Amino acid sequence: MWLGLLGVAAFSLTLPATRVAVASLSPLFVGMGRVVVAALPAAIYLLLNRRGWPSRKQFKSLVVVALGVAFGFPVLSALAMREVHASHAGIMLGVLPLATAAAGAAFSGERPSAGFWAMALLGSLLVVAFSLKEGGGSVNWADMALLAAVASAAIGYAEGTRLTRSLGGVQVISWAVVIAAPVLLIPAGVFAPVSVAVPLEAWLAFLYVSLVSQFLGFIPWYRGLALGGIARVGQTQLLQPFFTLAAAALFLSESVDALALVIAVLVCLTVAVGRKMRVATP
Repeated sequence: MWLGLLGVAAFSLTLPATRVAVASLSPLFVGMGRVVVAALPAAIYLLLNRRGWPSRKQFKSLVVVALGVAFGFPVLSALAMREVHASHAGIMLGVLPLATAAAGAAFSGERPSAGFWAMALLGSLLVVAFSLKEGGGSVNWADMALLAAVASAAIGYAEGTRLTRSLGGVQVISWAVVIAAPVLLIPAGVFAPVSVAVPLEAWLAFLYVSLVSQFLGFIPWYRGLALGGIARVGQTQLLQPFFTLAAAALFLSESVDALALVIAVLVCLTVAVGRKMRVATP
């Protein structure tokens, strides 16, 4: 649970950092370029450790991971962050624990109890209701992009966790970005800025999403999911929207009202209860 929470803390700054980056850089450059940059330390790790090539079966699973966490989520979330505030997007991502648990049940054979599903559903409904209230009851294309990003991340998390048990978390995310980088290199270059004369904060935000969000944060995250189970440890993601709210208020001066704080407390309660529910593992 602590490893999962560490990963969530790292990921919670992703949306605020992306918001800063896309204010001056193309969202497609940010979404794809972060993977290309992350592939550099990932390739160095793989070369230094000499762990050998993944098997054909593992490679196929790594492609699924890459499509989810090295393409789908980065690109879709970057596009959405041009249109919505980081605090709004952070609440939208509150459905990620439920999606991760569903993907875990589909890909890894975990069987959460009815009580666990009830807590996951309750927490997700809380954050979705909050998001709808903030949006005046409507869902725009940016929200749809964020939901698609959630689905991509959940599949990548679940398949990556299954691979972590045989490859290790660092190898999984390293291979995922190394596999994706050659495909994304040319498109990222097409949308790259024509000049480096971009505000420093945009480049620093881009480096954060490249090195931490796309690589370093996955190390404790995948390890925690492998040790504690996808459904149970994935519940820590229910706290991520509220970490993101705090970061958005601190770094972007976005307002956080009393309702958000009330929902934060309620979501924390669903996490506390949900982690005590039975989850059968294969």
